[in-house]
Amino acid sequence: MSPRVPALTTSSIDFSKWLTRRNAIRGFIAIGIAGLIAGGLLIAYLLLVVAPNLPSLDAVTDYRPKIPLRVYTADNALIGEFGEEHRDFIPIKDIPEMMKKSILAIEDKRFYDHNGIDWVRALGAAKANLGGAMSQGGSTITMQVARNFFLTREKFYGRKLNEVMLAFKIEAALNKDQILELYMNQIYLGQRSFGFGSAAQTYFGKSLKDLNIAEMAMLAGLPKNPARHNPAVNPKRAKQRQQVVLRAMRDVNYITEEQYQKALHTTLHVSHRGQEFETHAEYVAELARQVVYAQFKEDSYTKGISVYTTILKADQIAAYESVRRNVLNYDQRHGYRGPEAFINLPANAEERDDAIEEALQRRPSSDRLIPAVVLDASPKAVKVQNPSGDEITVTGDGLRLVTSALSDKARDSVRLRPGAVVRIMQEKNSWSITQVPQVAAAFVSIDSVTGGYHAMVGGFDYNLQKFNHVTQAWRQPGSSIKPFVYSAALEKGFNPSTIINDSPLDLTGAETGNEAWSPKNDDGKFDGPITMRTALAESKNVASVRILRSITVPFTHHYLGKFGFDLAKHPKNLTLALGTGSVTPAQLVGAYSVFANGGYTVEPYFIAKIVDGNGKVISETKPRTTLPDEARVIDPRNAYVTDSLLRQVTRTGTGAAVAKLGRPDLAGKTGTSSDAVDGWFAGYGGGIVAVSWMGYDDSKSLGGKEFGSSVALPIWIDYMKVALQNRPAQERPTPAGLTQVNGEWLYDEFMGDAARHSLDMEDYVPPGGENVTPTPPATPATNQ
Repeated sequence: MSPRVPALTTSSIDFSKWLTRRNAIRGFIAIGIAGLIAGGLLIAYLLLVVAPNLPSLDAVTDYRPKIPLRVYTADNALIGEFGEEHRDFIPIKDIPEMMKKSILAIEDKRFYDHNGIDWVRALGAAKANLGGAMSQGGSTITMQVARNFFLTREKFYGRKLNEVMLAFKIEAALNKDQILELYMNQIYLGQRSFGFGSAAQTYFGKSLKDLNIAEMAMLAGLPKNPARHNPAVNPKRAKQRQQVVLRAMRDVNYITEEQYQKALHTTLHVSHRGQEFETHAEYVAELARQVVYAQFKEDSYTKGISVYTTILKADQIAAYESVRRNVLNYDQRHGYRGPEAFINLPANAEERDDAIEEALQRRPSSDRLIPAVVLDASPKAVKVQNPSGDEITVTGDGLRLVTSALSDKARDSVRLRPGAVVRIMQEKNSWSITQVPQVAAAFVSIDSVTGGYHAMVGGFDYNLQKFNHVTQAWRQPGSSIKPFVYSAALEKGFNPSTIINDSPLDLTGAETGNEAWSPKNDDGKFDGPITMRTALAESKNVASVRILRSITVPFTHHYLGKFGFDLAKHPKNLTLALGTGSVTPAQLVGAYSVFANGGYTVEPYFIAKIVDGNGKVISETKPRTTLPDEARVIDPRNAYVTDSLLRQVTRTGTGAAVAKLGRPDLAGKTGTSSDAVDGWFAGYGGGIVAVSWMGYDDSKSLGGKEFGSSVALPIWIDYMKVALQNRPAQERPTPAGLTQVNGEWLYDEFMGDAARHSLDMEDYVPPGGENVTPTPPATPATNQ
């Protein structure tokens, strides 16, 4: 009989299990002890090594944000901002609740519940990172504040430890709202914008409080990667990120399903200029920046300095729109030059979109002239794709400019075909194909008494050309110089009724000091005997040369100095009468103000006040309300009579289009330089003096059928329609010392001379000239 199996076998098995369990417990204990030791060492490291070396929290507890230099109009419209960091500090109480919720939903849902570290999120991020992804940081808003103020964005574990310790330190020093306020004002959001207030202006041209949910969600998507999710540069990725934010907001019930759906389908209008302002006054803002930088250097861009200019918002907008509109009108009159570029369009839709996006990003932006790529073209319709990926079909009048480019006979360099890069423009609800003009233009207006600038447009588009034609472009004034010659003639005994013989004039080399010269009138016609009033109104060149020859070049050249002209830039010969010298629009507007204000010189200026970051006035220019005697440069009678001559120009002369404004106090003069290289109109009314100019930077002709009256005068009129709306017509009293004869005013002291010169015109040859004679007086009117 087999022996029984001893109980020892079973006991041995139980003992083996016991040993296994004991070893496991020992292992766990060992691991626990090791963990405690490691934790203790980590705590010791954090307390003894990391903590003592943490930076001071002064940067957050005594937060002094870098506030950029800002430039404003006289009526407080922001027109410029300068600094590496565009920032508009907004207190937490003024940040919209929905903006805060959009940030919390995507960046830190448990922000108000944790002590600086969201351990749930951190463990999830650690697991992902240990897996090799290194793509999740698990950073809370507090940790991001620590990083933004004190650390770098490089991903390494030593930095994370510093972030953790700084987060604890920040949470101990500040409350949650204070931390969120720092975050929302300090975070970088692309396009040199720091903080959500600045980003709202940069991307949407709005204040933060005016954003809708869709716009807020797009901004909330920027902190993760401002470059990748930049809506101005990468609209598709920005839209994808916005949808993630909206989904997060919906998941935590920050928005309703209705709000969610509405925001998903809201069309966003993103600025592609980076920093766009409602009022375009970039040339003024740049001048202001130069003035401030000259005094404060780099502090100009960080100390919150504000510059208040004399520019008026409504006037500036009117000037900007007038220049843009009339330059485009001129450009379209002279035909289509062809597409800006051509690209190959891949057959694959995604690749095609990428190619179009890349091509359009390379095109310089110009306000409302949107770059687009042609997808399909026929004489009746052109389909294009814009930077947002939308397809637009242009038809009818929208194709007027490019009619010839849609012909089979068009040159390859001009013909519109798939892949052509063009510009489109929307007016009301219709689109048209246009082009970026090559011609330049400028406009400037000032107050005739104070000299303060009301508007300044230095070119068609500051984004395309920084050169300020108002202050930097020295151009030939053409006939716009003639009023100053006629003003000089009044001082020599001439008057508006003086008869000038508008007939051919041949000058020898001895008379000109150079070559023989036969001046011509612009229209090629001669009218024979005409009054001086008619000669200026019709801008007669030959008559003007005769006047200059009579009163002499030296006298007239010196006389121009009274008006602030740079005499070195004007010839000392008879071509002076035709404006062959050089002026800037800024100089010319100051010169015409002498006629506008009754004979006083003014110093145009554009900065009214500079204020530091604490609101303290650094400098201020008080506008004068009256003109001092020491500012008088010409006889008040001269200014009065010249004004009457300039009013005639705007009633029956080359500037007669001004009459459509329906005001009796408007006066001015057209100007067209030789070969129509420059077109001008300078004039005034209602206390405003304004100058408009158009020309090419390479001094080529504007065209044989273009004059100051066709290129510059329309700019001036369109501006004045707006600027004069609330300004009554100004009529000046007649100065003492004038006597009216046959409806014209004569200086009293020249009445006798006029009587002695009552000779037949052909018999009278005054010293230094010929065929010029004052009209004999009739019965004098009462001296007023």
